[in-house]
Amino acid sequence: MKVVMIGTGYVGLVTGACFADFGHEVTCIDKDTGKIDQLRNGKIPFFEPGLDKLVATNVRWSRLSFDTDLKQAVGEADAVFLAVGTPTRASDGEADLNYVEQAAKEVALAMDGFTVIVNKSTVPVGTGDKVEQLVNEARPDGDFAIVSNPEFLREGSAIWDFKHPDRIMVGTSDERAIEVMREIYRPLYLNETPILFADRRTAELTKYAANAFLATKITFINEMADLCEATGADIQQVARGIGLDGRIGTKFLHAGPGFGGSCFPKDTLALTRIAERFGSSVEIVEAVVRVNELRKMRMVEKIVDACGGDVKGKRLAILGLTFKQNTDDMRDSASLTIIPALQKAGAKISAYDPEGMEEAAKLLHDLEYAETAYEAIKRADALVIMTEWDQFRALDLRRVKNALNAPIVVDLRNIYRPEEMAKMGFRYVSIGRPTIGY
Repeated sequence: MKVVMIGTGYVGLVTGACFADFGHEVTCIDKDTGKIDQLRNGKIPFFEPGLDKLVATNVRWSRLSFDTDLKQAVGEADAVFLAVGTPTRASDGEADLNYVEQAAKEVALAMDGFTVIVNKSTVPVGTGDKVEQLVNEARPDGDFAIVSNPEFLREGSAIWDFKHPDRIMVGTSDERAIEVMREIYRPLYLNETPILFADRRTAELTKYAANAFLATKITFINEMADLCEATGADIQQVARGIGLDGRIGTKFLHAGPGFGGSCFPKDTLALTRIAERFGSSVEIVEAVVRVNELRKMRMVEKIVDACGGDVKGKRLAILGLTFKQNTDDMRDSASLTIIPALQKAGAKISAYDPEGMEEAAKLLHDLEYAETAYEAIKRADALVIMTEWDQFRALDLRRVKNALNAPIVVDLRNIYRPEEMAKMGFRYVSIGRPTIGY
């Protein structure tokens, strides 16, 4: 089938490349000429493992192309996916739909014959109705169907998630659109992936509900970690003890500095605004948003306490800047709150991240960016592990200890074992586990 992807951001590019890999003819459209030039030259504008090879393969087989002009591609398309940004609106916390609405109008003017217009962007409940209205106004003679098809991709493992999804959610009651969507996702259907068909509003709300529930699990385990620290219990054993219950599950029960990234902070806040607009109550989600913000400052206190209650004039090594491993995404990363707070308290920061330093440099200032983890650690008064990159799990601890001015490690991801750190002579502070050392 002929598919057009409007937007070459994280969702649009991953989805477009994966559809092309299914054998569809995909054109990715973006108004950013610099980004399109990059993609045509084989350069991916963000880091996602395996995406560069996937894009190159499908470009080579002429299944994937890039353009700034949507007119011809949309006119020939069976389906057009809107995968543009829906950032949080600063004025009220609602999702900003300007990009979605503009894209819908442009698609309306370019479509020729029956066209399925698919909202892939995360949008508030009722957005499909609004898009349908806009398309009707722009093209009263248009033959089209509006579909909601939310994405459930995890940054860092998006290609695997796309090709091995737990489910596919399709929101439409139009039979022709259903057949088009079945054909687009046919390779996954043949692998017996559940495809759930519902009305548009149900599909739109499902995306927010899923992210809010996962964010709630993270926030819950973080609060349990605080309780473990107060009582002397071990959060990792608690998490395992509850996670083996099939009704709860083991995923998203890893204590840390709070959730970040492009989805959870934005979507939990947007969900509270949706509920407010419809006169409903989501007090649990509101608490999750509030507690997650407080969590980051709690981590600042933990770091300062580990350094004897004062970091003024001290050099702190920060390993990991992105909100999670295997991405260069800095959006709502805990480091964006923690590092400035430490600097305000008088600390000097040396930092290293395998993929995120270029993006971090746009947002974090007056710190030293190191070329390696060991360079960041050298002559530091304490080491803080902020992000759980695999390479930080296998540091040469003897080398780390020799490089530090003081053997203090604050592990905000619990990637080391306390008993191992004790044998090495570290003061080891982690999340929800007893502090080891002097």
